[in-house]
Amino acid sequence: MERLQKVMAHAGVDSRRKCETLITQGRVKVNGKVVTELGVQVNSNDRIEVDNIPIDREEPVYFLLNKPRNMITAVSDDKGRPVVTDLFMGIEQRIYPVGRLDYDTTGALILTNDGELSQLLMHPKHEIEKVYVAKVKGVVLKKTLRLLEKGIVIEGRKTAPAKTKLLSVNAEKGTSIVQITLHEGRNRQVKKMFEAVGHPVQKLTREVYGNLTIAGLASGEWRELKHFEIQQLKQLAKD
Repeated sequence: MERLQKVMAHAGVDSRRKCETLITQGRVKVNGKVVTELGVQVNSNDRIEVDNIPIDREEPVYFLLNKPRNMITAVSDDKGRPVVTDLFMGIEQRIYPVGRLDYDTTGALILTNDGELSQLLMHPKHEIEKVYVAKVKGVVLKKTLRLLEKGIVIEGRKTAPAKTKLLSVNAEKGTSIVQITLHEGRNRQVKKMFEAVGHPVQKLTREVYGNLTIAGLASGEWRELKHFEIQQLKQLAKD
């Protein structure tokens, strides 16, 4: 027996929290009866419907994608632009991205139908480590890196301490490449941080997400996560 909202999340309906909202709104039926209370237990034989549509109890699947540039981190786009799930032809499960990367940002992106894990990974309190490599305008000085490391105020709130490493400088072209490690996940945070210190980002890649790296994956390529990687990821989220 499992909690109804957990089963719904695993089936790819939505995150666990949003599934709880669907239940309290009276939009969920179990064996033909509307359920509005949280904590209801269901088994594999129970019929579950959301808005009168039966849900399929899919086995949870987990993928790591090296997201290309100029692609939307979503399952659909009302403007007809390419989305990351377009790359997963042949996958029967209804997967969706965990968090987001900007249209022009590349790198590590997890896709899954496990709504519970997705919610854990995106919750601010879990502080999953993410490593980015940014090509920025201008020659970055050590004192600027120290500012980023200590935290800077963007949109009225100071960023958490970060780790940085200057990888290279091209004085002739007036650009620098910087590695920055964050535990936060605020909207467009890396770009806003560099913008705030006078070094606009020209190119950005997320190379590491938690215990996962895009090493060995070409742009647009993906792979299914191994069992031990999934367990490590879950442990990071719970810690």
